Amino acid sequence: MTALTASFADRTVLRVGYGALQLERLHDRRDEAIQLLRHAIELGVNHVDTAEFYGFGFANDVIRETMRPEDGVLVVTKVGADPNPGGRLPLRLAQRPEQLRASVEDNLRSLGVDRLPVVNLRRLDTGPGLRPEGDQVVGLDDQLAVMTALRDEGKIGAIGLSSVTLDGLRRALPAGIACVQNAYSLVSRDDEDMLQLCAAEGIAWVPFFPLGGAFPGLPKVTEEPVVHAVAKSLGVAPSQVGLAWLLHHAPNVLLIPGTADAAHLEANLAAGKITIDAETLATLDAIESRSNEVPIG
Repeated sequence: MTALTASFADRTVLRVGYGALQLERLHDRRDEAIQLLRHAIELGVNHVDTAEFYGFGFANDVIRETMRPEDGVLVVTKVGADPNPGGRLPLRLAQRPEQLRASVEDNLRSLGVDRLPVVNLRRLDTGPGLRPEGDQVVGLDDQLAVMTALRDEGKIGAIGLSSVTLDGLRRALPAGIACVQNAYSLVSRDDEDMLQLCAAEGIAWVPFFPLGGAFPGLPKVTEEPVVHAVAKSLGVAPSQVGLAWLLHHAPNVLLIPGTADAAHLEANLAAGKITIDAETLATLDAIESRSNEVPIG
C-alpha cells in the first residue's frame, strides 16, 4: 500500500485532495456545495485546489464560507487567468505581471485571507488549452519576479507552476518551487522527465486531467481495456485504478480530483487506499502513452 500522506509546502497533506472546479455545478444549490466541501474535510481532505475563475468566484466564496482555521486545510490557488463572464470561454488570460498581482489580490479578497499558502503561476507553454498571444506572451523571468515579490511581501507563501515545460521548470528552480501542475495521467505521460525532476527536488507533482482529457480528442484512462480488466480483478471502478496508479507511480504525486457528488468524492478518496501489486503495475505501465497537446479555443 502506498503512503496516504506526503509533504507539500512544509505541510503534511492527504495525497488525495479536492479540486474545487466542479463546485460551480452546484451554483444554484449553494447549501449542497457547502455540505460537499464540509464532507470532504470531515473525511480528512486537507488540500483544496481553487482559483478565482472557478465559477466566476463561486468556488472561492464557498471555501471562505465553509472552512475554519481549525480545519487546517491547505488552500492552493492559481493566477494567470481571470474570470470572463459572458465570454466565449469562461476565462481570459491574465499573464502580465500587473495582472498576476491583481489576481493574487482578487483571491485574497474572495477567500477572505491575508495570505495565500500556495499560488500556482499558470503558464501556457504545454499541454491542452489556450496559448498566449499578443501582450499575453510574457517571459517567465518577469512573472517569477512579481511572484517572488508577492512572497517577500507575505501575500503568498509558496510558488507553484502550471502548464510549464521542463526547461521552464529548470529555469524557475532557483526561485523555489513548491509544486507543478501539468496535464498527466496513465495514458498521457509526456512529462515523465519533469515528474522525476520534481521528485528529486522535493517538489509536489499535482496532475490535472489525472484520468486523461476532458476535451474531445484527448485519450482517457477509463477507455483502456487493460484498466477495465484490472478494475474488475480488484473489484473497483476504472477511474479508481487510474487514480491509484498515479499514487503508486511516484511518491510526490498529489491528486486533486473534482466532483459535485458526495458518492464520487468518497470513491476518489478510496482510491488512495487501493493496493496494486508489482505485476499489475507493470501491466498498467505498458499502456501506450499518447500526447495531450491539443490546443483549445
